[in-house]
Amino acid sequence: MTRDVLRDGALHAARRFGQIVFVVLGIAVVNFFLLRLAPGDAAEVLAGEAGAATPEFMAALRQQFGLDQPVHVQFAKYIGNILTLNLGYSFRQGMPVSWLILDRLPATMLLMGASIGFASILGSALGFLAARHAGRLTDTVVSVVALLFYATPVFWIGVVLIVVFSVWLDWLPVGGMATIEAGYTGIAYAVDVARHLVLPALTLGLFYLAIYTRLMRASMLQVYGEDFIRTAVAKGVSPRNVAARHVLRNALLPVVTMLGMQIGSILGGAILVETVFSWPGLGRLAFESLFQRDLNLLLGILLSSSVLVVLVNIAVDLAYRLLDPRVEIG
Repeated sequence: MTRDVLRDGALHAARRFGQIVFVVLGIAVVNFFLLRLAPGDAAEVLAGEAGAATPEFMAALRQQFGLDQPVHVQFAKYIGNILTLNLGYSFRQGMPVSWLILDRLPATMLLMGASIGFASILGSALGFLAARHAGRLTDTVVSVVALLFYATPVFWIGVVLIVVFSVWLDWLPVGGMATIEAGYTGIAYAVDVARHLVLPALTLGLFYLAIYTRLMRASMLQVYGEDFIRTAVAKGVSPRNVAARHVLRNALLPVVTMLGMQIGSILGGAILVETVFSWPGLGRLAFESLFQRDLNLLLGILLSSSVLVVLVNIAVDLAYRLLDPRVEIG
């Protein structure tokens, strides 16, 4: 029996690994050819920054960047680099792409973790509160606030937060990740980073907070109508225990699903937020590389983001199994 379980687990792991490789390679192919459809290249951008350039200089730049080669040759080199875990070289930054990504990744992960943690935890709590008081004043207030945040553009929320908490009240810094000139270390540095993190995390998290609030409320109301809930009530289980032990656990499944699906959109939203708040993350780096036509760097960022989304979805599958043992991971 134990041998069969281990064999099934090994087959499942091998199957999932094959799926991951196939998905990542497919995303890499799509990204490569989509970016090649965009007009201009790094040589033209450099020539524009210089003000003028001779045809010989342009040809030398394209040769240096490998842009003079046919598309199929560039594509073959790109896939070969991916298979050897080499993301290439950024000629604009003068550094390997992997170094640039690893340098910016912690900032993006910190912003994403803070914003999605804030949104999912507080949103689920507000949705739970609204469902427990469905049809009452609490439900109405929570629903209106959630709708307000959902309908407000993310960049507008960021601007309002900057004006209120940075300009008027002078409580929080306007942008950046740390006060460089202060030279903080240790706990003081962590506190300084946390102060810089508050506004961008709130800006990115408030929109998703509204989504999780509405989803949690609807999911709990649906679970309240299930037969096993009526059975628990008939057996005399208190309303608080019914809500906490039976309804909440089952209502969290759609929230976990939405969390896995929204990682990609959160990365997209981080581009705007990191630009507004000058947060030194992957989103801002992707924005800069797009305008500089630094395709190697942009492809590396897109590929890394895709791998992150795939890994998060695997974690969602495991979370499903923990929340409801009846769910089989296929």
